[in-house]
Amino acid sequence: MKAFPFSALARDRNEVFPELDVADVLLERRDAENVWLVRDERYQAARAALLTLARSMTIVARSNRALAEEALAEDLPWLIWLPEHERPQCVRELLAHLLAGADTGELLPYARARRSWTSTALAWSDPEIARDLANPFDGSGGQSVDGAE
Repeated sequence: MKAFPFSALARDRNEVFPELDVADVLLERRDAENVWLVRDERYQAARAALLTLARSMTIVARSNRALAEEALAEDLPWLIWLPEHERPQCVRELLAHLLAGADTGELLPYARARRSWTSTALAWSDPEIARDLANPFDGSGGQSVDGAE
């Protein structure tokens, strides 16, 4: 991977595009998200590999949920903070988003689901919050009827 300021693309594209023959190019922008330039052949190879891995992992999860959870836990060690009864749902959801994303090329839903589950796991990791989560909710959002806590 080679990085260039975004302006290099407009200023001297003959410096930027030849780099694509050997690596992906990151165009760094100060006022917005960075942009990746990737040759289609490399993008399609990565997408095909991701799709194969996602489908394989989904098959494993269907036939051996514990093994799938163990495999994901290698990459997502925060799964340990989720209550045991929530881990299978997390694994199913993440695998479903991963498979759909690998198939369509749209991985943002997977990234959002992963962030959401990470946040949930972090909440469960705090004993005080976990105690609140384990108790029934009264629907008041922590507020008494008169607005005082």
